[in-house]
Amino acid sequence: MGDTILKMQNITKEFPGVKALDNVNIEVTEGEIHALCGENGAGKSTLMNVLSGIYPYGTYSGNVIYQGHECRFKNIKDSERVGIVIIHQELALVPYLSIAENMFLGNEQAKNGVINWDLTNQKAAQYMQMVGLNDSPSTLIKDIGMGKQQLVEIAKALAKNVKLLILDEPTSSLNESDARKLLDLLIEFKETKGITSIIISHKLNEISYCADKITVIRDGQSIETLVKGVDELSEERIIKGMVGREMTNRYPAREHNIGDVAMEVSNWNVYHPFYADRKVVDNVSINVRHGEVVGFAGLIGAGRTELAMSVFGHAYGTKISGELKLNGKPVRLTSIPQAINAGLAYVTEDRKGDGLILTNSIKHNTTMARPAFISKRGVIDKDLEKAKAEDIRTKLGVKTPTVEQDVGNLSGGNQQKVLVGKWIFAEPDVLMMDEPTRGVDVGAKYEIYQIINNLVSQGKAVMMISSELPELLGMCDRIYVMNEGRLIAELDAKDASQEIIMSYIMQDSKGGIGA
Repeated sequence: MGDTILKMQNITKEFPGVKALDNVNIEVTEGEIHALCGENGAGKSTLMNVLSGIYPYGTYSGNVIYQGHECRFKNIKDSERVGIVIIHQELALVPYLSIAENMFLGNEQAKNGVINWDLTNQKAAQYMQMVGLNDSPSTLIKDIGMGKQQLVEIAKALAKNVKLLILDEPTSSLNESDARKLLDLLIEFKETKGITSIIISHKLNEISYCADKITVIRDGQSIETLVKGVDELSEERIIKGMVGREMTNRYPAREHNIGDVAMEVSNWNVYHPFYADRKVVDNVSINVRHGEVVGFAGLIGAGRTELAMSVFGHAYGTKISGELKLNGKPVRLTSIPQAINAGLAYVTEDRKGDGLILTNSIKHNTTMARPAFISKRGVIDKDLEKAKAEDIRTKLGVKTPTVEQDVGNLSGGNQQKVLVGKWIFAEPDVLMMDEPTRGVDVGAKYEIYQIINNLVSQGKAVMMISSELPELLGMCDRIYVMNEGRLIAELDAKDASQEIIMSYIMQDSKGGIGA
């Protein structure tokens, strides 16, 4: 590692009613991996949007010094021109364009307005090789998984001659194996190409693994910078800086008062909506009891999301068969409104695509699943709607001055709280939660866990899909393991471990339960 490549001095950024950044300072050394940590809404993404020109010069106060020169970026093109490239949590890729087309979108290999496709594909293959991506440059983005899509984004950055790479929650949608490959790639680029990286992540074990320095931001202010080899970089130490206190227990305790079966699914089969012969859920039988949290473990593509969505009023899939019982009575739910009215709720893993309307208010997003609760004879009582939304906002600790604010203006973690609040407002008996704490900091996670505990203490049943095994072990009473659409194990959480669950996940699914 060499000289200082970046200084951000006294950065202050305000939005209407909110000071997002308050005199923030950060210094990054050339050729290091520098992590930004903080709770949701702390200002991490806002700071990086200032750096990359998304918030242009003049909309904030303070100085950005890059490679010894003050920068006054008007837009993202200005920052990319000097080698600063940002990769957002929601990847900026076009599904129906090829890898090569995506890599050079806005950076076309053209002469006199004519694109040289041979050169485009040749260069794409060159940068793909650097990141270990062996697919054809002509492969469509929609046909590769999230792990490979992240690699395409990094290859795209390399094609822009990146010197400072910013990654916002780069592993939030990846399984453990793909996440580790991505972090190892950043380390490799640091060592072999001298590329500097700034990484925003809530996965503290990953930060401890790859970061040379960690700057903690709390409530819009830079609190401290920890240095590997000098300071303690344990998860407990980082959390203390983030929340201003020690958190000795990540998972709140609860009394276990498990009742009768709330939901039972028997011999459930689902086929892919576009590939008619591909079975995505294969003869699965599960049950969830009142007062119980049941976890679902498995790799991406194991069939967990497909199972939950298909049960939720056939929201996913075709040729759905099997039996669904609620409180012991067979029901047939073929639409989402039917499922909601029957007492089911599904917290999607894709809050921005499927869960929330970002251009609408917190108030509207909170109440839209059950408008009948705040209306009379089809007319919405706006005062009641605001009061109900405000009550949910307070209970969930959503950081916002008003429920009239658009959800799109909130941080990712606060958006997640609004999404959970939307379904709590709907008063379900069975709440299916798909990656409920994705992109959420440890403090907000704890609050969501407390909400889950409160729900089951009321006799609700919770089905939790999570890629974080410690979360499943810390929160669940039982854990189902799925692989390739099949159920392969059912474990009592107190007898399970990460090693046991992974051993089931990695085994051949053909010998599992339901075979």
